[in-house]
Amino acid sequence: MGESRFITTEVNKKMYKVGDLLFYGSTGTCRVVDITSRDPAGAEKPQKYYVLSPLYQNYTIYVPVNTTKIPMRPIISKEEAHRLIDLIPSIRVEIFHSRIINELTQHYKASLDTHECTDLLKLCMSIYAKKQAVEQQKRKFGAIDERFMNRAEDLLFGELAAALDIEREQVTGYITNRLNKKRNGINYEYSQ
Repeated sequence: MGESRFITTEVNKKMYKVGDLLFYGSTGTCRVVDITSRDPAGAEKPQKYYVLSPLYQNYTIYVPVNTTKIPMRPIISKEEAHRLIDLIPSIRVEIFHSRIINELTQHYKASLDTHECTDLLKLCMSIYAKKQAVEQQKRKFGAIDERFMNRAEDLLFGELAAALDIEREQVTGYITNRLNKKRNGINYEYSQ
């Protein structure tokens, strides 16, 4: 699994500011839209909360500024996104097979739960390779495999889109174009 980049305000004394993009737990990429004080039930005094708006879902999340319960970190930079994409050709994926549903689920969940782009990328690539192998054998692709591939792709592509300042639907094309240009020795910068 990848090295963790999650930070908490309690540990690093870092305050996010309005407008910052964060990767929040299993929600994925969110924007800090406000920092407010609230009076939670049973609290002696008001607490500060981040008000998060997921970029690809329509709801609001209130997170205590000093939370350590759900991992939260800044999204990767554009440079980190490029380095991640450039790693794709060198990543050797191992397909995980198990007829035990719980074992398969736990294996996939462990990769998702790191909330790290490298692990999400490896998970997507591994399950996609499994899908190709299954289809070549004219067998049905498993529902659990499909669900975890879609979830990992959703989280990864959401963060890459935000880091690269493109639409999420453009991520696959961006990756393909960048890798093709790299393969042909051309320095690649995406234009919309």
